[in-house]
Amino acid sequence: MRRVLFVCIGNSCRSQMAEGFFNHLAPPGWRAVSAGSSPAAAVAPGAIAAMRERGIDISRHRPKGLDWEVLDHAERVVTLCGLDACPASRADAEEWDLEDPVGQPSGKYREVRDIIEGKVKELIANLQAV
Repeated sequence: MRRVLFVCIGNSCRSQMAEGFFNHLAPPGWRAVSAGSSPAAAVAPGAIAAMRERGIDISRHRPKGLDWEVLDHAERVVTLCGLDACPASRADAEEWDLEDPVGQPSGKYREVRDIIEGKVKELIANLQAV
């Protein structure tokens, strides 16, 4: 199984949404995981609600820490908070650098969710073209 790793600081929102979208839309043979450099206690309720609106349930996801084993098993690495803020320790990491909606109104979660959805679809199209 080939893996994409989505990384952000808390692994409570952006990377969880990206993992949810990717696994919902994943091409055969691919799977996503997510992790954080400083994992939060739980996935943000706003992220869960925003994804539920798209028919994707991430309510059972749990924030996970970023470690070498996770990095080593990932074929592709995407950071969602900028490499300076959450270094993925790989030179080939792709940077999406999206605003963190945690603590903001639900409209911000939806806005970030929609950007993530589009970027995940682009990523999948690129993976399928190779």
